[in-house]
Parts: sequence; structure tokens; C-alpha cells
Amino acid sequence: MKNINANQVIDNAKMTPYHYFIITVCALIIIFDGYDLVIYGATLSEIMKEWQIRTVTAGFLGSLPLFGMMFGAIIFGSLTDKFEHLGASRKRIISICIIIFSLFTVFAGFAKGPMDFGIYRVIAGLGLGGVMPNVIALVTEYAPKRLRSTLVSVMFSGYAIGGMMAALLGIVLVPAFGWNIMYLLAGVPIVLLLPMMIYLPEPIEYLIRNNREEEAKKVLKKIDSTITLNAQTQLILNNDNQQNSAAPIKAIFQNGLGLGTLLFWITFFMSLLLVYALGNWIPKLMLEQGFNLSTSLAFLFSLNIGAMFGAIFGGMLADKYTPRKVLALFYFVGAVALFLLSFKSHIVLIYLLVAIAGATSIGAQIIVCAFVAQYYPTSIRATGIGWGLGVGRLGAIAGPMIIGWILSLNLPIQYNFLALAIPSLIALVSVFLIKGDQQEESIIHNEEALLEAP
Repeated sequence: MKNINANQVIDNAKMTPYHYFIITVCALIIIFDGYDLVIYGATLSEIMKEWQIRTVTAGFLGSLPLFGMMFGAIIFGSLTDKFEHLGASRKRIISICIIIFSLFTVFAGFAKGPMDFGIYRVIAGLGLGGVMPNVIALVTEYAPKRLRSTLVSVMFSGYAIGGMMAALLGIVLVPAFGWNIMYLLAGVPIVLLLPMMIYLPEPIEYLIRNNREEEAKKVLKKIDSTITLNAQTQLILNNDNQQNSAAPIKAIFQNGLGLGTLLFWITFFMSLLLVYALGNWIPKLMLEQGFNLSTSLAFLFSLNIGAMFGAIFGGMLADKYTPRKVLALFYFVGAVALFLLSFKSHIVLIYLLVAIAGATSIGAQIIVCAFVAQYYPTSIRATGIGWGLGVGRLGAIAGPMIIGWILSLNLPIQYNFLALAIPSLIALVSVFLIKGDQQEESIIHNEEALLEAP
């Protein structure tokens, strides 16, 4: 009997068409996830006008989906790690989350007032929050070791593409058809993505632990066609991946992971506060500065195109120089860009600064997700990501509400951007304090099993 370590095969694999398929499907999921999140910012002015709501109420409505996302990330992130023995799997959870966030976003398009709109958005948030930790974990589990940050960042840059779609479609469709059309389009993922989910693999660890070895062998052959797999081959896993944790929430604080977990939570909180404050209020802030609706929505597009480039190139830099160093640089540059936005400038410079703010806020948040996915072993990975994103949603809830409150005070517009520079600086400090060698020690520990054993 010949043993082959499946984790080692994936770690050392070259990129194949199967890798690109997994990345593409997961990126499409995140594109629609990002679209669903950003449409509120693209439709905010029209919703406020139609329902005659104040800025504080609008900020509260913008925060409601984040309550759902907080619980969705925690609940659906932990389900696959905790209840694998009952049939909970990444692919099944992802499919359920797609149905939830698509259907209830469509329902929001039929809302008659703030109350039912808010209820639908909270429920949609459960799906939006639940899909993220599982998609991030799945891509991390199939990515070659040397490209993990890059591939997770490329996949997660779909969030920025979804944001750009929302901004562009908002410019074209909202003036012609009203704000409702933007929410009705959210039904597309059910038609497009659910059929593709049939071909998306379960994690290799899940297949082997649940005695689906023949299926696991087929997946590994697609990952590396040079390996020999037959009836005499037995697939094994790294030591830490051989069984799921019985208490995954407790495990993210054990074995030297506790301090890093708390620092990641602070980073997620500050990062998501910044992301959602900018995503929800950039069009409104620019309207306050005297720009028209189309131009204000163009700033939302600029924010998200900056985020896409920041995520992709940041991920490449993170694989080369470590995520911690790249994130510290991003948060510093972001704070400077937001400070400069508090001054009157030429419109071209404003577009550039908004793009930099997108690259160093949304882009940085994507790199944080890639970082935390590598920090935890597979057996608690989705739990670690889910709880980090869940705690971070508290910041995401606070961000739009804080900006809405500041706007209601009728202070000079500069105070908004100065306030947004503060969480960027706090995130810089927290991510810098995460021990850079801790991640590498965890990876080395997980690779103790031999690639092949007689």
C-alpha cells in the first residue's frame, strides 16, 4: 500500500485549468456578493428621496444587512467545521447562502417602505455573510502554497467588480427605471451560479475524512495529472487536518493562536468600518460637495476599481513580502489618502485619492481575509475566518451609522474624511502586532506528514 499526502500534492501543484475553474466560480459568487452589498450606496439618494427619510435613518438602513452578515459569518462559518459529521459541507453551505442572499435582495426591490426593506436586507445579510468564510476557505484549501494570498485576493477582487457593476448600472438604470431595478437584478445568481455549483469540489480534507476516497482521487488527478493513483494508493492528510475540531471556537484561542485571533478581530473591525462607511456614503459625501448624482456614483466606481487593483497587486506582494508588511503599508497610505481628501482639490486628484482609498481599504480587507485563511489550520479555518468577519461586522455596522450621524451635525465635509483616517491607523497598529513568524510556524507544523510513505 502506497500513501500519498493529498495536502502536499495541492501545496506543490502547478496551476491547472481545474484551479482556474474553482477560482472563477468562487469569484463569480463574490462578484454577486459585492454587488448586493454596494447597491445600497448606488440607490441611497433615490431611496431617501422617495421615502423622505433622514440621514441617520438612512445610515441605520445601510447597517441592517450587516447585522445579518455578522450572524451569517459566525453561524455558517462554524457549521462546516463543527457539524461535518452530520453532512455540513462547504459546497452545501455556499449553495444555501446564495439562495438566501439572492432571493431576499430581490424581495427588497418590492419593499413599500423602510420597515419591510430593512427586514429583507437583514435576512439577505445572513447569506452574504455566510458565503464569504466558506468561499475563502475553499480557495485557500485548493491553492498552491506559493500562490495562496494571490489567488484568494484575485478571487475576492470579485467584490470590487461587483461594486463597480452596481455603480455603473446605477448610473444607467436608476435614473431611467428607479432604484428598485437594482435589487431585482440580484436574482441572477440563482439562475447562473447554482448549476455551476454541481461541478465545484468539496475540500479534499472533507472527501478523505468522509471516506469518499475515489472522488478525492479524481479531484487530485485534475490538480496534478502526473501522480499515480490506483487501488493500491491510500490518501492521507497533514496531521492537523486528519479530523475536524470538536470545539472549533475554543481552538482558535489555543496553541498560540489566541493573541493573533484578537488582533485579527481588531483589524477586521477597523477595516470593515472603513470599507462600509466609504461604500455606503461616498456618493452622498460627493453630493454634499456639490457634484451631481452621476459624478457622485462615478466616485463609487473609482473606489471599487482602486479596490480591485489593490487586492490583486496587494495579494502578489503579500506572497512575496508577507501579508503583515503589505497590510501595514496599505493602511498607512490609506490614512494619508483620506487625510488629503479633506482638502479641496482638482477633480482628477480626487478621483485618484478615492481610488487609493479603495485600494487601501477594500483591497486591504481582501488581503486580511487571505492572511487569516493561512493563519489557521484547515480543521478550524472557516471558524477562524467566520468569527473574524463576524466581529468585523460590528465595525461595518458602526461605519455607516457614524458617517450618517456626522452628516446630521452639518459639520464641514472635511470632518468625515478625517474621521475615516482614524480606523485606518488603528488597523495599521493591530496588524503590525500580529507575529509574522507565527503563520509560518503553523504552516510548517501542518506539513510534518510525509508526501509519500511506503
